Amino acid sequence: MALPLLTALVVAISDGDTLTVRPDGGEQLRVRVAEIDAPESRQPFGAAAKRSLSDLCFRERAEIRPQTTDRYGRTVARVSCRGEDASAHQVRSGMAWVFDRYVTDQSLYPLQDEARAAGRGLWSEPAPVPPWEWRKAR
Repeated sequence: MALPLLTALVVAISDGDTLTVRPDGGEQLRVRVAEIDAPESRQPFGAAAKRSLSDLCFRERAEIRPQTTDRYGRTVARVSCRGEDASAHQVRSGMAWVFDRYVTDQSLYPLQDEARAAGRGLWSEPAPVPPWEWRKAR
């Protein structure tokens, strides 16, 4: 069952894949950008990933397409700001990995391959550590 599309103002950026929105007349909602995993704030490119998502979405009206709720109570959703898909933006910029465990949009993989080949963002590191591995090691 598809959940309804929301239009909301982005009021905060927590990191490279999490933001807070305020729907018209509604309460604030924490949103996890679907299908990607950005570096954690203490990882290389963590701050850059947050800045990249902020540059795209902060104080912008966003289209939120909810998919599910994660174990932290965040709404997992595809997010578009200024007509650009945030998942694709972060992956193309080298600011996030495609989250293999949860991906359904196969079109994200060529964007990741392109970013890796161009050495963009986290792919400029000699051996970038995916956030899911980094979290497991902590």
